[in-house]
Amino acid sequence: MNNFEKAFQEAHSRVDFSGTVLVQEGNGEAASASFGYANRAEQSKNNLGTRFGIASGCKLFTAIAICQLVEQGKLTFTTRLKDCLDIEFPNFSDEITIHHLLTHTSGVPDYFDEDVMDDFEELWIKRPMYQIRSLKDFLPMFQNEQMKFTPGETFHYNNAGYILLGLIVEQASGMEFTAYVEEYIFKKAGMMDSGYFSFDALPSDTALGYIDLPDGSWKTNIYSLPVKGGSDGGAYVTVEDMSKLWKALLGQLLLKEETLNRLLTPHAQEDEINFYGYGVWIKKQDDDIFKYHVMGYDPGVSFHSAYYPADKTIAVVCSNKSSGAYDILETIEETLQVKA
Repeated sequence: MNNFEKAFQEAHSRVDFSGTVLVQEGNGEAASASFGYANRAEQSKNNLGTRFGIASGCKLFTAIAICQLVEQGKLTFTTRLKDCLDIEFPNFSDEITIHHLLTHTSGVPDYFDEDVMDDFEELWIKRPMYQIRSLKDFLPMFQNEQMKFTPGETFHYNNAGYILLGLIVEQASGMEFTAYVEEYIFKKAGMMDSGYFSFDALPSDTALGYIDLPDGSWKTNIYSLPVKGGSDGGAYVTVEDMSKLWKALLGQLLLKEETLNRLLTPHAQEDEINFYGYGVWIKKQDDDIFKYHVMGYDPGVSFHSAYYPADKTIAVVCSNKSSGAYDILETIEETLQVKA
């Protein structure tokens, strides 16, 4: 595994990576490395036990939660939004289903529309981020807007759709969304160091997210994101916990085989090789599945994690900077010689 350690060092020097990386091959061998600081002011270094924000990487957790509630008979994938959520959406289609929301094909308006907005921080000018602590706090940002397209018409990545899924989890389970995930996903998978933490109450060994500025200075991301993450993004994990998530999911500890297969089915298509299941990206190569993967980007956060079915390898890359995780994942794929 020295090949990995050498490759990590080379990639780090190229992109000034800050974070932790873990590769676990199907044959049981593993490699890991950490770079940069979890807290630059205190100069405390990132390590294998550091908790990192993973932004949209945790949409997979939301999809798993929905699938569990389907298995319990509390929902179906064809249940319509208007039938499973007691909230008024005056301009939404009556035909939006849970399947549409899971696959980014619902057409609901997004609170952060990447077609219109470039900077995530623009969201908090009129609505301070410290007021966003629960899923319902997001509703005024999209609840009364117009549909983007007819449900099922096309794929368009959508954060608001996953806020709605989190609200559905809350109504169907009777629990706060983050408490549900921590109890029925993190705990079952053995992810004892992961959770949904508030910026103003972070536990020990949690990396602060850093935004590097053009003049060479930096700032943390505490004023750039909601104070607490939810169903569309913002959980904190360690690299080892994320590896446990893949193992628990694929080992059917979280979902039954039939439901798991549905989650991992390519339901929507972004382009010729990239597809979307339920909360997970799927990349094909010559009609075979090259990898299942999740990713997340926020100011001060970049994250990639993948499972390569051909050789049962798990890769996790967590960074507390706005970029860098993708470069490290590319390096892993080149070293594995599984480049698509």
